[in-house]
Amino acid sequence: MFTIDYKSRVPIYRQLVDRVEYLAARGLLSPGSQLPSVRALAVELSINPNTIAKAYSELEAKGVIYSVPGRGSFVSDNTDTLRQETLKRLADKLRALAEEIRSLGMSKGDFIGICEQAWQEAKAKERDQKDD
Repeated sequence: MFTIDYKSRVPIYRQLVDRVEYLAARGLLSPGSQLPSVRALAVELSINPNTIAKAYSELEAKGVIYSVPGRGSFVSDNTDTLRQETLKRLADKLRALAEEIRSLGMSKGDFIGICEQAWQEAKAKERDQKDD
């Protein structure tokens, strides 16, 4: 569930934050579900517990998770808000990409064709992942 790319230039704590946000936005981490403890996740991923604690702290500040002293960290129930924020951020990226592609002279039809192809590839990839 939590994977880390140790060769990435993205800091490990940022990868964890992004992954939890992604899983929560997609509903793969349901509201109220408990996250692994800092120690357990640090052992599982073979990374420093302070890195996990930093990621959990940022997630809590963003309202993605909440902590219960003595019990652990849990996914908050505002995942709908997180999902909407994620969709808005992705739509903004798509707008910027469309502007850049248009400025390079690509036609609207070609752009839409690429989008449709990417959509089909994403569906196929999702289907393949479900079969695993």
